[in-house]
Amino acid sequence: MLTYFVVIPVLIAVFLFVFSSNKSARVLAIFFQSLFVAFSFYLLLVVRDAPIISIVGVYDSLMSITLHANFISTAFILLTSTIFLAVSAYSFNEEGSRTFWFLLFILEAALVGLFLSRDLFNIFVMVEVGTVVVTILTMYYRVRRQMFTGMVYLMLNIVAMQFYLFGIGYIYMLTDAFDITHAAAVIATLDRQTLALPYALIMTGMAFKCSLIPIFSFVPKVKLYPGAPSAVVAILSGVQIKTNVFLFLQFQELFGPFASTDFFLIVGIVVSLTGVFMAICQTSIRMILAYHTISQVGLIIIGLSAGNEYSFIGGLYHIISHGVFKSALFLTAGIIAHAYGTSDVYKIRGVLRRYPLVGVATAAAVLGITGAPFFIGSISKYFLTANAPPLVEWSVIIISVGTIISFIKYSGILFGKSDLVGDQPMPDKWRLVPSVALGAVCLLGGVFGPQIVRFLFVTTASVDVLGYIQKAGIFFASAAVGLLIYKYIVNGNKLLKRIGKMDMSFKLACASMGGFFAIVLVVVGYMG
Repeated sequence: MLTYFVVIPVLIAVFLFVFSSNKSARVLAIFFQSLFVAFSFYLLLVVRDAPIISIVGVYDSLMSITLHANFISTAFILLTSTIFLAVSAYSFNEEGSRTFWFLLFILEAALVGLFLSRDLFNIFVMVEVGTVVVTILTMYYRVRRQMFTGMVYLMLNIVAMQFYLFGIGYIYMLTDAFDITHAAAVIATLDRQTLALPYALIMTGMAFKCSLIPIFSFVPKVKLYPGAPSAVVAILSGVQIKTNVFLFLQFQELFGPFASTDFFLIVGIVVSLTGVFMAICQTSIRMILAYHTISQVGLIIIGLSAGNEYSFIGGLYHIISHGVFKSALFLTAGIIAHAYGTSDVYKIRGVLRRYPLVGVATAAAVLGITGAPFFIGSISKYFLTANAPPLVEWSVIIISVGTIISFIKYSGILFGKSDLVGDQPMPDKWRLVPSVALGAVCLLGGVFGPQIVRFLFVTTASVDVLGYIQKAGIFFASAAVGLLIYKYIVNGNKLLKRIGKMDMSFKLACASMGGFFAIVLVVVGYMG
């Protein structure tokens, strides 16, 4: 059964490669993708009783490829299939070649394969396939600067995955297996100094893929966003980077008690704060959203590393939340930038008046990412900080203030009078419907958030009404502080604009990965 989840997107990809020029074929592909979403939901219902394990091949579990589905991996698959459905509809009228559609669904197959795989080498292959496909899709318009940035992104990923490849090679030498379950059992019997090197190698590769190496990996990644198709950017931010967070969880599980949560808690805080600060410094709507991908991933890592059940659940639900509101933001940003002919946040005004549905969807997504009461982000942040130590709670509050500041700037596009002259055509319905639908989910995911959390993650955790009211009060206080900071410090600050243009060379980025590896090796391996 599990092999179908990898095969179905491949079949859709091949079908579209042959018939993509025919719009009826695209409709059929969207229909099959809808069935795939339903299939993913069915799998989620099935694994609530017990995980499903499927062995591909005629060998035993150590030699074959093992596919494993539990409630966490199936929640990721459901998120992925849903976002790809929205993106497929959004791209319906894309003036693209059949290669675009083929690569789009091949990427879905690679991501789903990653969620199901329990083989370390198979994970490497899937990650590399996904990286190559993402690079080609982000260079789709063949702009010279975009081609250069895409190649830098690809080469940095190759360097990062060499760390991972050497790490799993070391694990194979110690355990005689690539299977995660078997390797974890052997690793549990080994001493700290033996595990220090493979842990540092693997986690350096994963840290880069998750954008957890502070500042250095930011620029090569976010520079891809402005020139790429909106649908591709939505996948890159809303889904693809979450795949790497899932792998981060897998490898923390692999190393068991040896894995450091305190170290990555601090890394998550630093990364999130830096990402928020860099977002405040941007003037392009896409760049603001790009840096907030970094900050929100840091927030997720904080939850997953905080060391208590509620924060862990909050981290998991924030993965879902971020996939929804960030995809909505990037899809609406694509509509807005196309209509206004610019991505400059100061040159776009009156979106709500001129394009009400796009404006409402954007507003819902903004309220979602800032954690406004009754929206999806408020539930994930509630769990993140519930029962959390003061360091986590205050870090999340400060990060939320920074997020509010940058989205006060971003929200300026919704109000005022538009400079567009004459009657502008309404956005294409194929682009409008998925954008509005995701905006609606930002609200529904908040109103029904506690029930969704209990259903997805099979937990008894619940939201305390008084606690939620307290968190709502903190949000409004944070909004007031953010408004004052934006008005008197951020707005029109030329220094921040200069900081926002910081760049980093390929050599320095590689050196930064080496530095991160050394820190993990020393701090976690020998001082932990």
